[in-house]
Amino acid sequence: MTPSKDINYITPAGATRLQDELRRLKYDERPKLVETIAWAAANGDRSENADYIYGKRRLREIDKRLEFLLKRIELVEVIDPAKVKAQKVMFGATVTIFDDDVKKIYSIVGVDEINLDKGHISWKSPLAAALLNKSEGDLVVFNTPKGEREVEIISIAYQALT
Repeated sequence: MTPSKDINYITPAGATRLQDELRRLKYDERPKLVETIAWAAANGDRSENADYIYGKRRLREIDKRLEFLLKRIELVEVIDPAKVKAQKVMFGATVTIFDDDVKKIYSIVGVDEINLDKGHISWKSPLAAALLNKSEGDLVVFNTPKGEREVEIISIAYQALT
């Protein structure tokens, strides 16, 4: 499947992480923080009350993050790479490339799942965008901040990602 710009494509593991963060913030962190703020407010002068001031600041941060997560989750379309049957590079593919004679492995994931330590790159990144719809053996040219680069696709696999 070639990604669309209006949808938040994500793997099952990525969707689970977003849902877990939403639940943790909404049902754990936020209620505890509201309790702390209420306790601090009851202690009197709010202008010099660090628990109150920092609590309110953190509450605003949590509320902004909750709003962001709700919008992201609303646009989610979960694609399980383990179920993709394709010969070309699509969302969820794990692609092995040669880059300057060095073998590198990247998995193409959603923008909320980027993890360079695991080799997970966003489907919107220059490299992933250039790889999409390509096949094994293809030479792929893409632009980087340091200029144009060329890589060769060695293999394409679809497997569950963590």
